Amino acid sequence: MEELRESPAVPESTSKPTLNSWIKSDSAIRAADLLAGAIVIALIFWWLQYSTEAICCGDYDGYYHIKWSRLIWDNLRAGHFPPAFPWLPLTTLNPKNYVDHHLLYHIILIPFTWFRDLQTGAKVSAVLFASLAVFSCYWLVVRYEIRYRLIWLLALLASSAPFLYRMNMTKAPPFAIIFLVLGTYLLFEKKYLPLLPLAFVFALTYDMFVLLGVAVAIWTIVIGWSEERFEWRPLVCVGVGSALGLMINPYFPHNLYLFWEHARVKITPGGFATKVGQEWYPYDTHEFVVNCYVALAAMLVGYITFDWSDRKRAQRPLFFLIFATTLLLMIARWKRFAEYFPPFAILFAAFTLESLWRGRAVFTHLPQDVMADLQPFLDREDAAVVKKEEKEKENWRLIKAGIVAIGLGAALFSNVYRTAKDIRESDPREHYAKGIYWMRANVPAGEMIFNTDWDDFPRLFYFDPTHVYTSGLDPTYLHDQNRDLSDLYVKITTGDDEDPGPKIRDRFGARWIFTDNSDDHVSFIDNALKSGWFDRVHDESDCTILHIRDQKGEPPPEDKKNDDDKDNGDADNSP
Repeated sequence: MEELRESPAVPESTSKPTLNSWIKSDSAIRAADLLAGAIVIALIFWWLQYSTEAICCGDYDGYYHIKWSRLIWDNLRAGHFPPAFPWLPLTTLNPKNYVDHHLLYHIILIPFTWFRDLQTGAKVSAVLFASLAVFSCYWLVVRYEIRYRLIWLLALLASSAPFLYRMNMTKAPPFAIIFLVLGTYLLFEKKYLPLLPLAFVFALTYDMFVLLGVAVAIWTIVIGWSEERFEWRPLVCVGVGSALGLMINPYFPHNLYLFWEHARVKITPGGFATKVGQEWYPYDTHEFVVNCYVALAAMLVGYITFDWSDRKRAQRPLFFLIFATTLLLMIARWKRFAEYFPPFAILFAAFTLESLWRGRAVFTHLPQDVMADLQPFLDREDAAVVKKEEKEKENWRLIKAGIVAIGLGAALFSNVYRTAKDIRESDPREHYAKGIYWMRANVPAGEMIFNTDWDDFPRLFYFDPTHVYTSGLDPTYLHDQNRDLSDLYVKITTGDDEDPGPKIRDRFGARWIFTDNSDDHVSFIDNALKSGWFDRVHDESDCTILHIRDQKGEPPPEDKKNDDDKDNGDADNSP
């Protein structure tokens, strides 16, 4: 009877330690760290994204991406795929040759076009994808049990102000980081077959899939050095997956030409054939160091602490050493890689330091049975001294970790503050909107609009898809389609042509001109109005719309008067 009365106590006593042990287990701690990291990352990107009400930031490409995704959705519902793209008929993106080299990214964006306001959908998508990109890097740290992982989370977020800035754009680079992290994990686990579908999806999403090829080539080199064998499987899987992604594509084979066009124009040791976006030019040294000092410090730490002695243990650090260094060389040539170098620099330092610490702690982590066998040979007093010294060293490591955390916290605050300020000072939500709405209401649908800046096209396309435009998305598209026309476009828009009216009408087929009111186009506007070919039909604080007359005449009265006043003023001040 006593045994029966005592038996219910057994499951009760065993259940409590099981629950307590799970709460204190490594898996529970990892889950808590991941949850805390996800919350911190999301809050930071949400706050940065909503530093402006506009689609973030710097360039206007996000307007094109979200609008085009909505048009894809509308066409899918109507049974048309892929939809036609008539908006840049003078460029290589003309209706016959248009290629969507972000195809899968635009499809992924479609649910965000169901928001009542497309700009809100674009911003929410940017927060989500940027957060997932940084979280994937942090997950890699947690997955491989890198110690002080919350400090590494701080380092990832503080790595670079341009990294935070560019991650907030409604563009595809966050997916490139996510795919590269997944590829890195598969390489480390030597699970090579899943690299094939990963490469396939990557190639359909974004043309930076070439970085996955770079990563597997580096891994093959690392395996050759550490294991003295040729590991061909990841090369084949990524090669086949990338090829399938390029060929099983509604734009094949034109997508191959566009890919070659990008590579040929942008990957050059010297200058570009035509002016391109600022992201394809290099940083100056001071700007680079100020923007990326945390990432550069991480690279320095990694280089100093890298240990070549144990080839097996050095595999992962060596991979990050070569890959991060490759990205460092790329960002030194092109700002475009500002979103790739910083997080992989942090991962390089994290994995290198962890490898060093584990190498030094091999003896102290011997199994208990081995330590028991060795105990008779160890002096008890010396063992106590060693234990005390180890505890003192651990305390000192915690102090140093605290100092590093404070420093990284300060860097994070500085970079977040700078990034929020830059985002806040970018063009507002309704920039150009009034002028474009006037144009949409007053210019016949289908007319060619001569836009004086190729990078204004995304906003024009977003607010007014009823017209077509001379240049957009990248100046190389006009340059490659018609070099003479591209050179004339530059000459006209910079004010080097004093009588642009007939050329715009006859060579570009446009009677309407949309120009911003920046200093870049003051000469163009002056030349146009003085020539007698143009009327200023609409004027806003941020843009001007001109119309080419049927015949040349006198300058508009208000502009002629301003010109006469200027001439009289010059005469009065003459000696």
